[in-house]
Amino acid sequence: MLENDLSSKNYHQATKHSYLSVQLDPNYVDSKTQPSAFKQYPKFYRRVQLNINHPIHSLIYLTGAITLEKAYKDVAFKLRVNPSAGGLYPTEIYVQIRGMPEIVDGIYHLEVENNCLTLIYELIDDGLESYIIQSKCIKGVIFLISCVYYRSSWKYKNRSLRYCFLDSGHHLGTIAASAYLHDKDIQLIFDFDKLALNTDLGFENKEFVTACVVCGEVEEKNVRRLRLKVPFVCGTDYFEANQFIEDGYQVTALQKSSKQQLEHPKFEFDKDKFYQTVWHRRSNRRFRKQLISQEDYFKILQQLKQPIPTESCEAIKVYSVVHRVEGISPGLYQDNHLIKSGDFSEHTGYLCINQGIARDCAVTLFFVSDYTNYQTAMQLAGFLGHRVYLSSNYLGIQCSGIGAFYDDETQSFLETTKDILYAMAIGI
Repeated sequence: MLENDLSSKNYHQATKHSYLSVQLDPNYVDSKTQPSAFKQYPKFYRRVQLNINHPIHSLIYLTGAITLEKAYKDVAFKLRVNPSAGGLYPTEIYVQIRGMPEIVDGIYHLEVENNCLTLIYELIDDGLESYIIQSKCIKGVIFLISCVYYRSSWKYKNRSLRYCFLDSGHHLGTIAASAYLHDKDIQLIFDFDKLALNTDLGFENKEFVTACVVCGEVEEKNVRRLRLKVPFVCGTDYFEANQFIEDGYQVTALQKSSKQQLEHPKFEFDKDKFYQTVWHRRSNRRFRKQLISQEDYFKILQQLKQPIPTESCEAIKVYSVVHRVEGISPGLYQDNHLIKSGDFSEHTGYLCINQGIARDCAVTLFFVSDYTNYQTAMQLAGFLGHRVYLSSNYLGIQCSGIGAFYDDETQSFLETTKDILYAMAIGI
């Protein structure tokens, strides 16, 4: 376990960037050594090819689909519906299906590369419910998000746990988007026995559960824990352990989140247009320093205020550094309140490790929180970040997530003592 001085909020402190830390460790990597980004179980496991004309298949398919393949310097990249820091994709999805026609009751791994479900565990009177929601049985689907952390730590080292949690939040966002398109209500669950589930799913120290999503009918019924352990399969072709990340995960997995009443969002997107938005979502790498309309900007902010369907509550505040919005004076805002006026585009670019996207965009958003559960807060920041992606792209506005920034200097600029969890750039 981590030492006491690295528990809870101090984990965030231990992974902060500063101008000096970035200069001392520029973090160059050899791309030829990148670990595999796709997990596959042995070929003799039973598989179900996903059929997008089948409603349950379609719901699952859209949570992890490959939407574009391209080559860069003779290396093939497979881009997905979910964004990921550095395009490293540490997250995996497991799906428990119960009581669905034509599908065997079981726990499946979503094999993204081959567009299929791999049956890794057949259910009898057991299941994931006993780890997640006591004395309940779900007729429908339970999505389980996990992280194969070495895919990210290979490049980002200790700070990669931030990216794993943010990427998990984005993956939760893809599930929420697919549920919306399929007219399904869902509930995100963050507080459950993750450590026991890691053990019984055979993850060893190489993969860890971060969150789950319940989508189905809830019945009052006891379901026992998995009667057998799932055989271990590594999610990368090779692995290097990082004790700091493993300990940090365990500490944050044991914290309890704040609570709220479950409330579902009420979106009013055109479904066909929203589907195309989900499918064509991309991370923009260059902005042209153009204005966006005030109406579109406020629409994006309004989507962030829609309820998140979970009983776990970690309040996320959003600060906006407005650079180029019609009818709004440049400056730093929290909601619609002007904190300080001025053109801060150059300074914002500097704060985000001299990234041009934070300088040239229309607005740079910063998500901050004074959390009780760090793991939940980071995932909620990623979840909200995914809303920014989809609501921006829906309006024809480009977007990019930014996980790297000078933490203390950004806090000082925002005039807050809360931790900076994430940044987003939107614009044209």
